[in-house]
Amino acid sequence: MPSDPTDGLLEWLGPILQGALVTLEIALLAYAIGLGLGLVGATARLSPWRPLRALGTAYSTLVRAIPELLLIILLYYAGSQALNALLAELGGDMHIEISGFVTAVGVLAFVQGAYMTEVFRGAIQAIPRGQLEAADAYGFSRPTRFHRIVLPAMLPNALPGMSNLWLILVKDTALISVIGFEELFFTAQQAAASTRDYALFYAFAGALYLVMTLGSNALFARAERYVRRGQPST
Repeated sequence: MPSDPTDGLLEWLGPILQGALVTLEIALLAYAIGLGLGLVGATARLSPWRPLRALGTAYSTLVRAIPELLLIILLYYAGSQALNALLAELGGDMHIEISGFVTAVGVLAFVQGAYMTEVFRGAIQAIPRGQLEAADAYGFSRPTRFHRIVLPAMLPNALPGMSNLWLILVKDTALISVIGFEELFFTAQQAAASTRDYALFYAFAGALYLVMTLGSNALFARAERYVRRGQPST
């Protein structure tokens, strides 16, 4: 064990920063996929077709009701077993294991999509009905109406919720430590256990999460100012 806590921090600095980078990679991938799932889910929730509305409602309701930790454990352990059992039934002799990275991105994106569904649904419903009716009167196609009318009008209302979900997502990446994947929190745990300097390494990990949060807040604030350009300030 290092005699000076600074020596232990320097020894583990590289792995911890690498863990922070992995945390950001997981969060960015999950967020991007979650955005796509959220748009699909919101479209389903607002669809005039009842079965599609029911499917979108079931997705957003059920996924938000189940803890992310349970989903991570299910996918990592039960998911691999189910996949290999299916391959065996089909006559395959391959053995597949779902990696911690795939588990993290898959579960967090799936959950993000459910929350994004509600954020986008509310933002779309806040668009004045007259704007959508005017687009239909001009004969805009669905993709053109979304690109020219819906997206610019919904973003100012959606961005605060999107920002909040991103910050929650960054912190939720720590849940993946339960399956031993080396993201920021797991690496900080390993460093603390190795050196016995628990306060130092957990505080350092907290500081890195804070840096991510503050940087994200600045970026989202800038994005919100951009999408609200031309609107009267409150």
